[in-house]
Amino acid sequence: MWGILLSAVNTGLAFFVRSIIAKFFVFFALFFVTTEFLAVLVDRLPNGQAMSGALSGIPPGVWYFLDLLHFDVGLPAVISAWVLRFMIRRIPLIG
Repeated sequence: MWGILLSAVNTGLAFFVRSIIAKFFVFFALFFVTTEFLAVLVDRLPNGQAMSGALSGIPPGVWYFLDLLHFDVGLPAVISAWVLRFMIRRIPLIG
């Protein structure tokens, strides 16, 4: 009887160590590396000053149609999507 009980405790303990504790450390390490890497990467990204300078040369007639198409909302969304796609593909632990 004690052998069966000891075997059940060993099986439960092995499951706990292998699947819960080991996965916790692995996912915590991935989370920590990812957050620290992104913190360093965000400091190196360019800000939006260069884009506003590039868009200042657009004539007012063109801006009318761009405002109708909500260019001021769409352009930052597209650029953010491109940057996010680049980061996901280039970080070895994520992509």
